[in-house]
Amino acid sequence: MTEYDVLRVFCAANTGLGKELAVVRDGSTLPAPTPRQALAEKLAFTETVFVDDPERGTVDLYTPTAPLPFAATACLGAAWLLDVPELTTAAGLAGARQDGEFSWLEARAEWAPRRTFRQYASAAEVESLEAPPEGPRSYVWAWEDEAAGRIRARSFVTRDGRITEDEATGSAALQLTAHLGRALNITQGAGSQILTAPQPEGWVEIGGRVVLER
Repeated sequence: MTEYDVLRVFCAANTGLGKELAVVRDGSTLPAPTPRQALAEKLAFTETVFVDDPERGTVDLYTPTAPLPFAATACLGAAWLLDVPELTTAAGLAGARQDGEFSWLEARAEWAPRRTFRQYASAAEVESLEAPPEGPRSYVWAWEDEAAGRIRARSFVTRDGRITEDEATGSAALQLTAHLGRALNITQGAGSQILTAPQPEGWVEIGGRVVLER
């Protein structure tokens, strides 16, 4: 069996919650796309990362069904695990840094898969949703405190033919930050925390807590 680590990314302040992903530190154990895709499907995490060069931070990303050029959550977790200043993905070169309890990744919103966004009038409306009216790949949000940049969000995806909730969606947070043009403090899912800040020339920095689950 190929060895891999399980991380949780965008954890809450008590280091609970967050989104799980797998990182195969030695990508040479599965060098070809077909076995990598097979393992990603078997593990069934939203994203599985294969590390091809740990010193340069070169990674290859897969969902259970297809390769992925970039995923903010997976890349932030991998950068934290490898402790590298940058990460090389199929989409481009992403900067990385550590700042106390938070890890940060600088990337571009256009690297992320597109989602459907809908703003609601209140956080209570977002929390009361039983199913996304926009369908799968939707990201619903509302201001909790607009002046402070605090947002309540939920995200929905299709897994195994069912629409389920995603606990933390870094790529959607990147795109929302680029759209609003301001720093955000996002509470998503059951309470995961995502921090973002727009940077010059279309870059966005995204940060959160990362823990090694196993």
